[in-house]
Amino acid sequence: MLIGRKKEIQILNEVLSSPKGEMIAVLGRRRVGKTFLINTIYEQNIIFRQTGIRNATNEEQLRAFMVNVERLAGKKQEPVKDWLDAFFRLRDALEPHLQEDKKQIIFLDELSWLAVKGSKFLDFLGYFWNDWAVRQNLVIVLCGSASSWIIQKVINDKGGLHNRVTKYIRLKPFTLLETEEYLKSRHFSFTRYQIVQLYMAFGGVPLYLEEVKKGKSVIQNINDICFEETGLLKDEFNRLYPALFENSDKYIAIIRTLADSHKGLSRQEIIKNAKVANGSSTSKILEELEQSDFIMAYHPFKKKKKDKIYRLTDEYSLFYLRFIENTAYEGAGTFMQLSDKQAFKIWCGYAFESICMKHVKQIKRALGIGGVYTTTHSYLKQGTEDEEGIQVDMLIERADRVINLFEIKFYNTEFVFTKSYGEKLRKRLWAFQRLSKTRNHVWLTMITTFGVRHNQHSLGLVEFVLTLDDLFLEEIDYF
Repeated sequence: MLIGRKKEIQILNEVLSSPKGEMIAVLGRRRVGKTFLINTIYEQNIIFRQTGIRNATNEEQLRAFMVNVERLAGKKQEPVKDWLDAFFRLRDALEPHLQEDKKQIIFLDELSWLAVKGSKFLDFLGYFWNDWAVRQNLVIVLCGSASSWIIQKVINDKGGLHNRVTKYIRLKPFTLLETEEYLKSRHFSFTRYQIVQLYMAFGGVPLYLEEVKKGKSVIQNINDICFEETGLLKDEFNRLYPALFENSDKYIAIIRTLADSHKGLSRQEIIKNAKVANGSSTSKILEELEQSDFIMAYHPFKKKKKDKIYRLTDEYSLFYLRFIENTAYEGAGTFMQLSDKQAFKIWCGYAFESICMKHVKQIKRALGIGGVYTTTHSYLKQGTEDEEGIQVDMLIERADRVINLFEIKFYNTEFVFTKSYGEKLRKRLWAFQRLSKTRNHVWLTMITTFGVRHNQHSLGLVEFVLTLDDLFLEEIDYF
């Protein structure tokens, strides 16, 4: 059963009624459900599929490819010399099956594994498309977890595949609402607070959520999946990055560095702390991690594009590095002990901030500004001997000359302002207006789990209060 993915399903279905040949690129991080989506929508239309084999040689990829060509052709094939021969054989095998009134799908999965370096696979795929397939009632679906590789090698190709991709889908992890719908489809009755707890540990990755078992609490599920010796996520971190990136140690070094920073880091800070090269290779790594949805980049308020700040926003990676990796014990009760510690409660606040940053569309809709042009920023002003610094993790600058400055709190009850906290926020609001020199209206906006119990310390200070329910709103595209 498909959950969410409405825009993606619409694109895939539109292709089936297209009068021309189409080439679709479907990208997204590992375990996000790309193959499941394609198989479900195109189940009746896939005529040929090939999945790349990780770490296989070119000869091994060719042999596997030709086994599937033989299956389609219904007869034994002579050995082929290269991919040019293989695509000619595929063409011969396809021709008897083509139909004028039905689109046929060629599904090439894990493309980066299939196109072994030096094999010329992509060159001959481009020739196969340009010379013949583009004029047939065919769709070629190119799918892979190495998103940046497909963007560079296929979408931005200057050779035979240049401008040949007609549709582009970037499949992201589930939102909170989609996670809730998925769990309901499996007859779970978790509250939204409990769903957020799961999301903090797993994110919205469908394959991770599949591991959640009925009859167990959220705490028990996280314990079993992340801390039991046979739990899927006990050591997923050490498989995840090597499966996606060559020289993955550099990617992991950057992920580890960002995991140690609550405020995010600039490119120069990453280079210094992760001990990676100050050059184009590091810029490429940061771009690839961002394209694969592991990190997010924010432009600090009133700063230049080159001054952007990077933040680790992959929930599982952060949870693994903070708790799973360094936990000496395992088994029943491990997470129960961890979740009682102050370090965990502090981490919950940081994880909740990241979740809010991923749900800006829902926040805008809750504020009634879904149709207003906005940009999302962070703000940091270092303190001096004479003046205290200020840090704002998230603010939304609006075209109607208003800035929503967010204060985000994860509590298990209503949040209650104390006198000292109210004074702290007033000073913070005043400091931001003064130091940023903005002429826009600045409205303090609270995002909390269960809202704010207003008292004399919050009145006149907080303009809007959003709750968990607002983060579960459906995304709406206004433009």
